[in-house]
Amino acid sequence: MIKPFRLSPAFKDYIWGGSKLKSAYFKDTPFDKTAESWELSCHKNGESTVLGGEFNGQPLSRVIRAYQEKGMNIVGKNAAQFDQFPVLIKLIDAKADLSVQVHPDDAYAMKHENGSYGKTEVWYVVEAEPGAKLVYGLNQDMTKEAFLSAVQNNTLTEYLNFVPAKPGDVFFVKSGTIHAIGAGLFICEIQQNSDTTYRVYDWGRTGADGKPRELHVEKAADVSCLAKEIKTDFTPKLLSQKNGVEIYEAASCKYFTAKKYTSHAEVTLKTTQNSFSSVTFLSGEGTIQAGGERFLFRKGDTFFFAAQEAEILVSGACAFLETTV
Repeated sequence: MIKPFRLSPAFKDYIWGGSKLKSAYFKDTPFDKTAESWELSCHKNGESTVLGGEFNGQPLSRVIRAYQEKGMNIVGKNAAQFDQFPVLIKLIDAKADLSVQVHPDDAYAMKHENGSYGKTEVWYVVEAEPGAKLVYGLNQDMTKEAFLSAVQNNTLTEYLNFVPAKPGDVFFVKSGTIHAIGAGLFICEIQQNSDTTYRVYDWGRTGADGKPRELHVEKAADVSCLAKEIKTDFTPKLLSQKNGVEIYEAASCKYFTAKKYTSHAEVTLKTTQNSFSSVTFLSGEGTIQAGGERFLFRKGDTFFFAAQEAEILVSGACAFLETTV
Protein backbone atom coordinates (compact mmCIF):
# COMPACT_ATOMS: atom_id res chain seq x y z
CA MET A 1 0.00 0.00 0.00
CA ILE A 2 1.20 3.51 -0.84
CA LYS A 3 1.32 5.42 2.44
CA PRO A 4 -0.68 8.61 2.98
CA PHE A 5 1.14 11.86 2.31
CA ARG A 6 0.80 14.66 4.84
CA LEU A 7 0.92 17.95 2.94
CA SER A 8 2.51 21.28 3.81
CA PRO A 9 0.72 24.22 2.13
CA ALA A 10 1.84 27.26 0.19
CA PHE A 11 0.81 30.53 1.85
CA LYS A 12 -0.55 33.81 0.43
CA ASP A 13 -0.41 37.14 2.28
CA TYR A 14 -3.14 39.04 0.42
CA ILE A 15 -4.18 42.32 2.05
CA TRP A 16 -7.51 41.01 3.37
CA GLY A 17 -6.02 38.10 5.35
CA GLY A 18 -6.06 37.50 9.10
CA SER A 19 -4.20 35.49 11.73
CA LYS A 20 -6.37 32.38 12.27
CA LEU A 21 -4.32 30.10 10.06
CA LYS A 22 -1.40 30.53 12.43
CA SER A 23 -3.18 30.97 15.76
CA ALA A 24 -6.02 28.46 15.42
CA TYR A 25 -5.04 26.05 12.62
CA PHE A 26 -1.38 25.51 13.54
CA LYS A 27 0.04 26.71 10.24
CA ASP A 28 3.75 27.50 10.08
CA THR A 29 3.20 30.57 7.94
CA PRO A 30 5.96 33.18 7.62
CA PHE A 31 3.44 36.04 7.42
CA ASP A 32 1.88 38.09 10.21
CA LYS A 33 -1.35 38.07 8.23
CA THR A 34 -2.10 35.08 6.05
CA ALA A 35 -5.05 35.08 3.69
CA GLU A 36 -4.80 31.60 2.21
CA SER A 37 -3.07 28.29 2.66
CA TRP A 38 -3.03 26.21 -0.53
CA GLU A 39 -3.50 22.83 1.12
CA LEU A 40 -3.61 20.59 -1.95
CA SER A 41 -1.97 22.24 -4.91
CA CYS A 42 0.06 21.36 -7.97
CA HIS A 43 -0.31 24.88 -9.35
CA LYS A 44 2.81 26.78 -10.41
CA ASN A 45 1.76 29.79 -8.31
CA GLY A 46 1.96 27.82 -5.08
CA GLU A 47 2.57 24.09 -4.71
CA SER A 48 1.95 22.06 -1.60
CA THR A 49 4.83 19.85 -0.52
CA VAL A 50 5.08 16.50 1.23
CA LEU A 51 5.86 16.59 4.94
CA GLY A 52 7.87 13.61 6.17
CA GLY A 53 8.83 10.28 4.64
CA GLU A 54 11.04 9.60 1.63
CA PHE A 55 9.56 12.52 -0.33
CA ASN A 56 9.92 15.07 2.49
CA GLY A 57 10.01 18.63 1.15
CA GLN A 58 9.18 17.67 -2.43
CA PRO A 59 6.29 19.25 -4.35
CA LEU A 60 3.27 17.01 -4.74
CA SER A 61 3.51 17.22 -8.53
CA ARG A 62 7.04 15.77 -8.39
CA VAL A 63 5.83 12.89 -6.23
CA ILE A 64 3.02 12.17 -8.71
CA ARG A 65 5.58 12.12 -11.57
CA ALA A 66 7.91 9.85 -9.60
CA TYR A 67 5.17 7.25 -9.35
CA GLN A 68 4.20 7.72 -13.00
CA GLU A 69 7.77 6.90 -13.96
CA LYS A 70 7.30 3.61 -12.10
CA GLY A 71 4.10 2.94 -14.05
CA MET A 72 1.82 3.83 -11.13
CA ASN A 73 -1.06 6.29 -11.37
CA ILE A 74 -1.63 7.63 -7.85
CA VAL A 75 -4.04 10.34 -9.09
CA GLY A 76 -6.53 7.83 -10.49
CA LYS A 77 -8.34 6.93 -13.68
CA ASN A 78 -10.94 9.71 -13.44
CA ALA A 79 -8.26 12.37 -13.77
CA ALA A 80 -7.35 11.12 -17.25
CA GLN A 81 -9.89 13.53 -18.76
CA PHE A 82 -7.76 16.47 -17.56
CA ASP A 83 -4.33 17.39 -18.94
CA GLN A 84 -3.08 18.46 -15.50
CA PHE A 85 -3.88 17.80 -11.85
CA PRO A 86 -7.54 18.94 -11.65
CA VAL A 87 -8.08 20.24 -8.09
CA LEU A 88 -6.82 22.97 -5.78
CA ILE A 89 -7.92 23.13 -2.11
CA LYS A 90 -7.49 26.20 0.08
CA LEU A 91 -8.17 27.36 3.60
CA ILE A 92 -9.21 31.03 3.48
CA ASP A 93 -9.17 33.49 6.39
CA ALA A 94 -11.06 36.65 5.43
CA LYS A 95 -10.31 39.34 8.01
CA ALA A 96 -11.64 41.89 5.52
CA ASP A 97 -13.90 41.62 2.46
CA LEU A 98 -12.42 40.04 -0.63
CA SER A 99 -12.82 41.87 -3.92
CA VAL A 100 -15.95 41.28 -5.98
CA GLN A 101 -14.82 38.97 -8.74
CA VAL A 102 -15.77 36.37 -11.30
CA HIS A 103 -14.03 33.41 -12.93
CA PRO A 104 -14.22 32.36 -16.59
CA ASP A 105 -15.16 28.90 -17.81
CA ASP A 106 -12.64 26.59 -19.45
CA ALA A 107 -13.37 27.68 -23.02
CA TYR A 108 -12.86 31.39 -22.32
CA ALA A 109 -9.79 30.83 -20.15
CA MET A 110 -8.15 28.54 -22.68
CA LYS A 111 -8.58 31.22 -25.34
CA HIS A 112 -7.69 34.32 -23.33
CA GLU A 113 -5.44 33.10 -20.49
CA ASN A 114 -2.71 31.12 -22.26
CA GLY A 115 -4.40 27.76 -22.02
CA SER A 116 -5.30 28.01 -18.35
CA TYR A 117 -8.35 26.32 -16.86
CA GLY A 118 -11.38 28.32 -15.88
CA LYS A 119 -12.60 28.06 -12.33
CA THR A 120 -15.62 26.49 -10.71
CA GLU A 121 -15.37 26.22 -6.93
CA VAL A 122 -17.24 25.35 -3.75
CA TRP A 123 -17.04 27.11 -0.39
CA TYR A 124 -17.59 25.26 2.85
CA VAL A 125 -18.06 27.74 5.70
CA VAL A 126 -15.97 26.56 8.66
CA GLU A 127 -16.30 29.63 10.88
CA ALA A 128 -18.41 32.79 10.66
CA GLU A 129 -18.45 35.82 12.90
CA PRO A 130 -21.90 37.21 13.84
CA GLY A 131 -23.39 39.09 10.90
CA ALA A 132 -20.91 37.72 8.36
CA LYS A 133 -22.13 37.65 4.78
CA LEU A 134 -20.88 37.13 1.27
CA VAL A 135 -21.74 38.06 -2.30
CA TYR A 136 -23.37 35.32 -4.34
CA GLY A 137 -24.56 36.50 -7.74
CA LEU A 138 -26.85 39.45 -8.47
CA ASN A 139 -30.12 40.54 -6.86
CA GLN A 140 -31.71 41.38 -10.23
CA ASP A 141 -31.22 40.73 -13.93
CA MET A 142 -28.77 43.04 -15.68
CA THR A 143 -27.69 43.67 -19.24
CA LYS A 144 -24.02 43.80 -20.10
CA GLU A 145 -24.35 47.53 -20.72
CA ALA A 146 -26.00 48.10 -17.33
CA PHE A 147 -23.30 46.03 -15.63
CA LEU A 148 -20.50 48.07 -17.20
CA SER A 149 -22.30 51.30 -16.34
CA ALA A 150 -22.70 50.24 -12.69
CA VAL A 151 -18.99 49.47 -12.43
CA GLN A 152 -18.07 52.79 -14.03
CA ASN A 153 -20.49 54.76 -11.82
CA ASN A 154 -19.44 52.94 -8.66
CA THR A 155 -22.97 51.64 -8.03
CA LEU A 156 -22.36 47.92 -8.50
CA THR A 157 -22.99 47.13 -4.83
CA GLU A 158 -26.67 48.05 -5.35
CA TYR A 159 -27.01 45.02 -7.62
CA LEU A 160 -25.06 42.44 -5.60
CA ASN A 161 -26.83 39.57 -3.84
CA PHE A 162 -25.59 39.66 -0.22
CA VAL A 163 -26.21 36.39 1.63
CA PRO A 164 -25.75 35.71 5.37
CA ALA A 165 -23.31 32.87 5.98
CA LYS A 166 -23.00 30.53 8.94
CA PRO A 167 -20.82 27.52 9.78
CA GLY A 168 -21.84 24.47 7.76
CA ASP A 169 -23.20 26.41 4.78
CA VAL A 170 -22.08 25.33 1.32
CA PHE A 171 -21.90 27.67 -1.67
CA PHE A 172 -21.31 26.18 -5.12
CA VAL A 173 -19.78 28.94 -7.21
CA LYS A 174 -19.99 28.00 -10.87
CA SER A 175 -17.76 29.80 -13.34
CA GLY A 176 -19.47 33.04 -14.36
CA THR A 177 -20.97 33.65 -10.90
CA ILE A 178 -20.13 37.08 -9.47
CA HIS A 179 -18.99 36.54 -5.89
CA ALA A 180 -17.00 37.76 -2.90
CA ILE A 181 -16.15 36.21 0.45
CA GLY A 182 -17.05 38.61 3.24
CA ALA A 183 -15.13 39.72 6.32
CA GLY A 184 -15.32 37.38 9.30
CA LEU A 185 -15.52 34.15 7.32
CA PHE A 186 -13.13 31.21 7.47
CA ILE A 187 -13.72 28.94 4.51
CA CYS A 188 -12.42 25.77 2.93
CA GLU A 189 -12.48 26.23 -0.82
CA ILE A 190 -12.33 23.36 -3.29
CA GLN A 191 -11.82 24.49 -6.86
CA GLN A 192 -10.48 23.73 -10.28
CA ASN A 193 -6.72 23.92 -10.57
CA SER A 194 -6.69 27.54 -11.71
CA ASP A 195 -5.56 30.94 -10.49
CA THR A 196 -7.56 32.96 -13.03
CA THR A 197 -9.65 35.69 -11.43
CA TYR A 198 -11.28 38.80 -12.89
CA ARG A 199 -11.61 41.51 -10.26
CA VAL A 200 -14.67 43.76 -10.72
CA TYR A 201 -14.84 45.90 -7.59
CA ASP A 202 -12.48 46.33 -4.63
CA TRP A 203 -14.42 48.44 -2.11
CA GLY A 204 -12.34 51.55 -2.88
CA ARG A 205 -9.20 50.29 -1.15
CA THR A 206 -5.59 50.26 -2.25
CA GLY A 207 -3.00 47.52 -2.35
CA ALA A 208 0.22 47.21 -0.38
CA ASP A 209 1.84 49.72 -2.77
CA GLY A 210 -0.79 52.35 -2.00
CA LYS A 211 -2.35 52.11 -5.44
CA PRO A 212 -5.75 50.65 -6.39
CA ARG A 213 -5.51 47.01 -7.36
CA GLU A 214 -6.04 46.15 -11.03
CA LEU A 215 -9.58 45.55 -12.24
CA HIS A 216 -10.53 43.30 -15.17
CA VAL A 217 -13.91 44.79 -16.03
CA GLU A 218 -14.16 44.00 -19.74
CA LYS A 219 -13.24 40.34 -19.29
CA ALA A 220 -15.57 40.12 -16.32
CA ALA A 221 -18.43 41.49 -18.42
CA ASP A 222 -17.68 38.87 -21.08
CA VAL A 223 -17.97 35.91 -18.72
CA SER A 224 -20.41 36.96 -15.98
CA CYS A 225 -23.85 35.48 -15.55
CA LEU A 226 -26.02 38.60 -15.30
CA ALA A 227 -29.24 36.85 -14.37
CA LYS A 228 -30.70 37.21 -10.87
CA GLU A 229 -29.49 34.57 -8.42
CA ILE A 230 -32.50 32.85 -6.85
CA LYS A 231 -30.95 30.06 -4.76
CA THR A 232 -31.71 30.50 -1.06
CA ASP A 233 -30.90 27.15 0.58
CA PHE A 234 -27.21 26.52 1.19
CA THR A 235 -27.58 23.54 3.55
CA PRO A 236 -25.51 20.51 2.47
CA LYS A 237 -27.42 17.31 1.69
CA LEU A 238 -27.27 14.60 4.35
CA LEU A 239 -26.21 11.33 2.67
CA SER A 240 -25.79 9.03 5.65
CA GLN A 241 -26.13 9.05 9.43
CA LYS A 242 -25.14 5.93 11.36
CA ASN A 243 -22.67 4.62 13.95
CA GLY A 244 -21.82 8.12 15.09
CA VAL A 245 -20.84 9.30 11.60
CA GLU A 246 -22.66 11.89 9.50
CA ILE A 247 -21.81 12.28 5.81
CA TYR A 248 -22.95 15.27 3.75
CA GLU A 249 -22.63 16.08 0.06
CA ALA A 250 -20.84 19.40 -0.27
CA ALA A 251 -20.45 19.44 -4.05
CA SER A 252 -20.52 17.15 -7.05
CA CYS A 253 -19.49 18.23 -10.54
CA LYS A 254 -17.29 16.99 -13.34
CA TYR A 255 -14.23 18.58 -11.76
CA PHE A 256 -14.52 17.23 -8.20
CA THR A 257 -16.73 15.63 -5.58
CA ALA A 258 -16.60 16.86 -1.99
CA LYS A 259 -18.12 15.22 1.08
CA LYS A 260 -18.17 16.50 4.63
CA TYR A 261 -17.79 13.99 7.47
CA THR A 262 -18.54 14.47 11.13
CA SER A 263 -17.29 11.54 13.19
CA HIS A 264 -17.77 11.08 16.92
CA ALA A 265 -15.43 8.09 17.20
CA GLU A 266 -14.07 6.53 14.03
CA VAL A 267 -14.83 6.21 10.35
CA THR A 268 -13.41 4.04 7.58
CA LEU A 269 -12.66 5.64 4.22
CA LYS A 270 -12.36 3.41 1.17
CA THR A 271 -10.12 4.52 -1.67
CA THR A 272 -10.22 3.08 -5.19
CA GLN A 273 -8.15 3.18 -8.35
CA ASN A 274 -10.61 5.66 -9.83
CA SER A 275 -9.42 8.67 -7.83
CA PHE A 276 -7.06 9.94 -5.20
CA SER A 277 -8.66 11.12 -1.98
CA SER A 278 -7.71 14.30 -0.19
CA VAL A 279 -8.81 14.93 3.39
CA THR A 280 -8.68 18.32 5.12
CA PHE A 281 -9.48 18.30 8.84
CA LEU A 282 -11.68 21.18 10.01
CA SER A 283 -11.84 20.26 13.70
CA GLY A 284 -10.68 17.69 16.21
CA GLU A 285 -7.61 15.49 16.45
CA GLY A 286 -6.82 11.80 16.34
CA THR A 287 -5.09 9.15 14.28
CA ILE A 288 -5.11 7.78 10.75
CA GLN A 289 -4.30 4.09 10.30
CA ALA A 290 -3.37 2.92 6.81
CA GLY A 291 -1.17 0.10 5.56
CA GLY A 292 -0.22 -0.94 9.06
CA GLU A 293 1.05 2.53 9.96
CA ARG A 294 -0.36 5.21 12.21
CA PHE A 295 -0.37 8.96 11.60
CA LEU A 296 -1.44 11.73 13.96
CA PHE A 297 -3.70 14.54 12.77
CA ARG A 298 -5.21 17.74 14.15
CA LYS A 299 -7.46 20.40 12.67
CA GLY A 300 -5.90 22.20 9.74
CA ASP A 301 -4.03 19.12 8.48
CA THR A 302 -4.44 17.87 4.91
CA PHE A 303 -3.56 14.38 3.69
CA PHE A 304 -3.31 12.94 0.19
CA PHE A 305 -4.30 9.28 -0.25
CA ALA A 306 -3.21 7.59 -3.48
CA ALA A 307 -5.68 6.06 -5.91
CA GLN A 308 -5.65 2.40 -4.88
CA GLU A 309 -7.92 -0.23 -3.36
CA ALA A 310 -7.46 0.41 0.34
CA GLU A 311 -9.17 1.18 3.64
CA ILE A 312 -8.17 4.07 5.89
CA LEU A 313 -9.33 4.24 9.49
CA VAL A 314 -9.78 7.74 10.93
CA SER A 315 -10.10 7.66 14.73
CA GLY A 316 -11.03 10.57 16.96
CA ALA A 317 -13.90 13.03 17.21
CA CYS A 318 -13.42 15.29 14.19
CA ALA A 319 -14.88 16.92 11.08
CA PHE A 320 -13.26 16.84 7.68
CA LEU A 321 -13.82 17.35 3.98
CA GLU A 322 -12.94 14.53 1.58
CA THR A 323 -12.30 15.44 -2.06
CA THR A 324 -12.15 13.05 -5.01
CA VAL A 325 -12.44 13.36 -8.78
